[in-house]
Amino acid sequence: MSSRADILSLLNGNKLPSAPAFSGLIHVTEEGLKSERLALHEVHHDAKKMARAAASTFKLTGMRSAALPLDLCLPAEMLGAELNFEGDGFPQVRRAVLGSAKEIRELENWGRERLETGDFAEENWRIGRIGLVCEAIELVKDDVGSEIVISGMIPGPYTLLLYLCNPKNLFIEMKREPQIVLDALFRLSSFLAKIGNVYRDSGAEFITIHEMGGSPGFIGPAKFEQFVLPALRELHASLPSPRVLSVCGNTNKSVAVLAESGADAVSVDQLNDLAASREILKDILLFGNLDPVETLSKGGEAEVAEAVRRAKEAGVDAVWPGCDLVPSTPIQNLKAMMM
Repeated sequence: MSSRADILSLLNGNKLPSAPAFSGLIHVTEEGLKSERLALHEVHHDAKKMARAAASTFKLTGMRSAALPLDLCLPAEMLGAELNFEGDGFPQVRRAVLGSAKEIRELENWGRERLETGDFAEENWRIGRIGLVCEAIELVKDDVGSEIVISGMIPGPYTLLLYLCNPKNLFIEMKREPQIVLDALFRLSSFLAKIGNVYRDSGAEFITIHEMGGSPGFIGPAKFEQFVLPALRELHASLPSPRVLSVCGNTNKSVAVLAESGADAVSVDQLNDLAASREILKDILLFGNLDPVETLSKGGEAEVAEAVRRAKEAGVDAVWPGCDLVPSTPIQNLKAMMM
């Protein structure tokens, strides 16, 4: 099993003889939560509970990583979106806060100062739920930080835009008024960079940008290159290394474009042809691509071990789940992932 020092060395560009298994995406489990006498819905408003939940996977399995926050919707919440914290799953945006991307450009509802000063002036960046996340990062650091690496996780600009806007109106704007959408994405990129840097200042060793909704596997290679790639370049340029870009879906036709995003590593899911991606990503780390549902959650230990073997043979630099873990993932499967 690789050490924390090994993983840090890898994240800084030094490839290892054997690919370690860890994750920069959410990887809490029901068994881990139970071991800490926690429920997922209660951890998002208490820094101590959040920290215990984030560290629980390492404590049960030895996987040398934790990711915070434990939801992807915090930046949308900071910009006025109402979240639903009920139920046993992760928080979700209850309803769109804006009709379209145009409202971000004109800032009619918030005022320019909301994004640039005001509520989000430098001295206020540790107030509210983001303050809880920063405190949780520090608590994890104090607890197990000498043994694991900590990922600060943020959504990609396009994913955040989807959380904020009516998707139907956004898609119309992309066709009729593309510059409005680009302006909105650049503004959100700047906002997300501030969050990422706050996480780094709190002790996260790297930032994972989870661009789920804006993956070329979902919106298509052309729209990704037109809208998402420019904003990702700006976001990566505003964050210190290491920076991991996580994308979902079939990205086989877009790997060369992903390499242009400025990320230090690219994490892909189970639909990606790892061997083909390895040929393209010469100077960029490749992470992936175990199926978090069919393999890690529903499969057996032998299936997990076989998936790990295939990923390593294809040339990954680190074995990662292809997306956030399903909380019901068995602990034994995560142990098998690290063998």
